[in-house]
Amino acid sequence: MNLFRRILATDAPAAVILVRLMAGAVFLSEGIQKFLFPDDPDRGAARFAKIGFSSPDFTSSFVGSFEIVCGSCIVLGLLTRLAVLPTITIMVVAINTTKIPTLQKHGFWDMAHAARTDFCMLLGSLFLLWVGGGRWSADARLARPPR
Repeated sequence: MNLFRRILATDAPAAVILVRLMAGAVFLSEGIQKFLFPDDPDRGAARFAKIGFSSPDFTSSFVGSFEIVCGSCIVLGLLTRLAVLPTITIMVVAINTTKIPTLQKHGFWDMAHAARTDFCMLLGSLFLLWVGGGRWSADARLARPPR
């Protein structure tokens, strides 16, 4: 089996579509919002400026583009294992830049509350990296041997 087919291969159940829809839709929505609301201190470039990134406009557009493309691929189950690599990176950076400071300033419970979505998205992405797109995915169709 060639490398491409091994990346696409998945014997996970069809129910994986629920995790794909959850994770993919959130990434897709958040990516779109970075472009729709650039001045919002909780969504766009203003958020990256508030965190302390040196090029917040570029960073917001860069991250938003990955969230849109990867979120779409995750929803479709297309190149799922490759699509979750950037989302895992995005979530690790988000936790380190926004939730760890909360932990240090306000303690564990405030951080746990603020990070609930971040941890779900990280774990959802790790799950999809592990199992692939599942039976009802574009990956499963593409990985089928030719007839």
